Amino acid sequence: MNVSYGNLNKKLQVKISSISHSVLDLGGLSGLSVESARDRLESDGPNEIPTQNKRNLFAIVFDVVREPMFIMLVAAGSLYLLMGEPIDALMLLGFVFVVMAITIIQERRTEKALEALRDLSSPRALVIRNGTQLRIAGREVVRGDLVVLSEGDRVPADGLLRRGINLSTDESLLTGESVPVRKVASSTGELDRPGGDDLPSVFSGTLVTAGQGIAEIVATGHASELGKIGKALARIEPEPTLLQQETRRLVRTFAIIGLLACTLVVAGFAFTRGGGVEAWKQGLLAGIAMAMATLPEEFPVVLTVFLALGAWRISRNNVLTRRMPAVEMLGAATVLCVDKTGTLTQNRMTLRKLAIAGTVLDLTTPQAELPVELHRLLEYAILASKCDPFDPMEQALHETGNRLLVGTDLLHQDWSLVREYPLTPRLLVVSHAWRTASGEEIVVSSKGAPEDIADLCHLTPEQRESLSRQVDALSSQGLRVLGVARGVTCMGSLPDEHRDLVLEVVGLLGFEDPLRANVPDAVRECRTAGVRVVMITGDYPITAKSIARQAGILDGDTSVSGSELDQMSDVDLALRIHGVQVFARVVPEQKLRIVNALKANGDVVAMTGDGVNDAPALKAAHIGIAMGGRGTDVARESASLVLLDDDFSSIVAAVRLGRCIFDNIKKAIAFILAVHVPIAGLSMIPVFFADWPLLLLPVHIVFLELIIDPACTLIFEAEEAEVNVMHRAPRSPDERLFSMRTIAIAVLQGLSVLVACLTVFLLARSSHSPDAARALTFATMVVAFIAIILVNRSWTKSAYSMLRVPNAALKWVVFGASGFLAVILIIPFCQRIFSFGPLHIKDLVLSIGLGLVCVLWFEALKRVKSFHGN
Repeated sequence: MNVSYGNLNKKLQVKISSISHSVLDLGGLSGLSVESARDRLESDGPNEIPTQNKRNLFAIVFDVVREPMFIMLVAAGSLYLLMGEPIDALMLLGFVFVVMAITIIQERRTEKALEALRDLSSPRALVIRNGTQLRIAGREVVRGDLVVLSEGDRVPADGLLRRGINLSTDESLLTGESVPVRKVASSTGELDRPGGDDLPSVFSGTLVTAGQGIAEIVATGHASELGKIGKALARIEPEPTLLQQETRRLVRTFAIIGLLACTLVVAGFAFTRGGGVEAWKQGLLAGIAMAMATLPEEFPVVLTVFLALGAWRISRNNVLTRRMPAVEMLGAATVLCVDKTGTLTQNRMTLRKLAIAGTVLDLTTPQAELPVELHRLLEYAILASKCDPFDPMEQALHETGNRLLVGTDLLHQDWSLVREYPLTPRLLVVSHAWRTASGEEIVVSSKGAPEDIADLCHLTPEQRESLSRQVDALSSQGLRVLGVARGVTCMGSLPDEHRDLVLEVVGLLGFEDPLRANVPDAVRECRTAGVRVVMITGDYPITAKSIARQAGILDGDTSVSGSELDQMSDVDLALRIHGVQVFARVVPEQKLRIVNALKANGDVVAMTGDGVNDAPALKAAHIGIAMGGRGTDVARESASLVLLDDDFSSIVAAVRLGRCIFDNIKKAIAFILAVHVPIAGLSMIPVFFADWPLLLLPVHIVFLELIIDPACTLIFEAEEAEVNVMHRAPRSPDERLFSMRTIAIAVLQGLSVLVACLTVFLLARSSHSPDAARALTFATMVVAFIAIILVNRSWTKSAYSMLRVPNAALKWVVFGASGFLAVILIIPFCQRIFSFGPLHIKDLVLSIGLGLVCVLWFEALKRVKSFHGN
């Protein structure tokens, strides 16, 4: 890239010097000596973002293995090893290594974010040292260097413009503003903030779009604006999601309960059976079964699988997930902070309107051809532009001309440029003098600020008032307005001074960075889902508010500027931020401050962006969403999610999927809690009755796991979103996944199954052998678990209606569990393995019937909730 810029720059310098009388004066400048530059490089360090200390592999692994979720996985895997189940143990322990690998990869991506920032901040630079121009690496630029800047160059470090001709830079990298800003030379002064016209400050990483200049470097490396962003990015640590925090608490709780229950069962069984060696052996067996019953190893498995598969599903909507926990957080997002340029808009200037006298043409409406009276306006606007422009407005003019004037004689490829009158701070107009093909006359075309065009054309007060009204009408629509003028003279009559040209007004041009077509619908759906959309941009308030109104973000006229933000304390900002939809003229530090204020108010914040200036805020937000197509590497590497197609509507699809994933996790967790209640009950209750046999042995637990694990990882994960998923407010940040309501429903379902199982056991105990009673009880439990799966597929629709909703995993789990149950109940060999006795058909009908109906009360609860509208 640096080589191509250098070659292009040489071509442009040759072209400019051959057509313009305004050539940058490099005389009288000697710059630093080579020795001084070397000394400053040693004292200040290279002009690049400093490298952070990288964590070694041992530190990363240590952070992973101390997570309670993974401690639970290791404990569960170790328990299976003790039981002689190596396959199950290796599967559970395998998750630890998978997550370790993901974490290590994530660590490398964080380093890449800073590496991308360093690469961006170190372009090639043309400096003056000892009176000689030298091309050096950007990292070797030091304070005090004089850097020569030309159209197409990247500014290597922060500096002050000392000499310049018509210099403009694109600072959208730092401000988010899509229009280049003009620079003026100054012999004094200090660095200003990025953004704003007619300032001498130039900034590292920004692109020179027009003109030439010489800048004195005053800040390099970490002291530059780009370096400050790098330091802020390195300091920010992503917060654990609500689900991660809650899971840690739950895992600790269950681990403690499991160990206590295991100890209680072993001791209780041994003491109630006389305390002999055989009693202690049986008690240990019962304790292992109890530990397995109370150790919900499915929790970490569910979170890992659901989030991984959720990331895969979201990727099908062109959203790449870089941090899997962000998938779950999408369902809780309450505020979406949107960067205007490149997110809501297309990040390219477009010629929107042509205005001449009383005629205004909107170019976004279908036109068979350009009206004749507007031909001249577009013709002279193109003549006042460079032939091969960098400036986005001039590029838009050429694009429109090639589209609307192709095939006409109005593009004047055979005319030659004889003089250029450049834009100056006192006269914001550029004029080109062209020799016509016949060579008999000189045509002058001018474009620039409408008020300066009016001055050049010497308009009467009445004409100025009429022009001003048209300018105000276009500006109120968020358009950037330029005036166009023309004149005719001969070669010998061209004046030396710009103001001596004889011109007449042709008309006005209205430019815009157009809104993406699908943004209004996406914003409307966000509002329906209770997600507040806030625009944060470096653009001017009038433009920002116009775009916000078009997008449906802004209802009134309220906005807050960056200067107003500076006057607010953090407390004032937190109090006022609820009523603000648009923040304009905001710099990177302020974006980060806005995100932090929203988080301090309890909001779950999603932040979109594409520039380097967005990276700290993207990383600080709960969910950072970067643009994949137009976004910078720094933004993408700092974000949790990346929109591969830069389509704002993909965010809405991701929010919908995020809510669906959270709902499905909640259903799976409720199922896990529900099934562990009867498992724990049937493992513990017989311990305290000396004449009761053990109802559940480790082999039974393993069989049940064949139903539980596929059910919660396959069936519930594949469920479609509830019908009201995007018509309800985001869940409260204080709402827990394991809320009292969820736990109550799950425990009630589990107790219902436990009661049904104990009923069957007590009925069978008097007339059947202990093995046959155990078999009937186990059959009731398996059938009841299938019933729980069916009723929990949806918490709003009936189980019967959900049978018509396809779920590929459901039939495999239901028919597989039923088939295996039939095998172990009927085949004698399998009966002996499971300690079951022979059964009669009528006994099975009773146990299966009780298993199916024991949780039907939940279906009635769904109907009651539907009747009351909630």
